[in-house]
Amino acid sequence: MKVSVDRNLCMGDRNCNIVCPEVFEYRGKEFISVVLMDNVPEKYKELLIQSASECPSGAISINDA
Repeated sequence: MKVSVDRNLCMGDRNCNIVCPEVFEYRGKEFISVVLMDNVPEKYKELLIQSASECPSGAISINDA
């Protein structure tokens, strides 16, 4: 799966980091979260869906392809 965080939308509230720290990392100097891997293993799918749904700015995109 491909996952991305839109840097223009991310508010840095860290919800995604709390839900799935294996995939997301908070960059304190930039006040944003980033995705740690190019291809995210399927085992994280439910956590990614939860992270995206809890993102108040809608900055997280998931592509199953």
